[in-house]
Amino acid sequence: MDESEDVPKDFIKLKSEKLSVDEVSELVISPYCGAVSLFIGTTRNNFEGKKVIHLEYEAYTSMAETEIKKICRDVRQKWPSVKHVAVHHRLGVVPVTEASVIIAVSSPHRAESLEAVTYCINTLKASVPIWKKEIYEDEYSWKENKECFWANSEK
Repeated sequence: MDESEDVPKDFIKLKSEKLSVDEVSELVISPYCGAVSLFIGTTRNNFEGKKVIHLEYEAYTSMAETEIKKICRDVRQKWPSVKHVAVHHRLGVVPVTEASVIIAVSSPHRAESLEAVTYCINTLKASVPIWKKEIYEDEYSWKENKECFWANSEK
């Protein structure tokens, strides 16, 4: 395969259907890369002693996609050897143990892909307009990400 046939790509998807780790990781695999790093954020069954039934996510979709594209652009500036980046985020109801977000990054070596994945999830939580509602047994709570710059600027 000629390397020009494997140009760097970004795969961004916000969807209400169940996310697939296999699908996301396959998007970023490249014969030029020896590393694929993944982050999978899943719904846990508890928060501060409360039983979590499920999560619900809402997004300002067009703005969220624009912000994720910026994150991908930043990744390529910080780690030029990164080949492909995939960011899939689920919207709507996400049951316990299922993935809310899957991020995959390929690069020739592991250090760049691991650092880029960490950067992606931290920046996504800080800047992308996606909101999470935790549903408990007898109540619910909208959660803000502690990394979120616009939530913290008003305190």
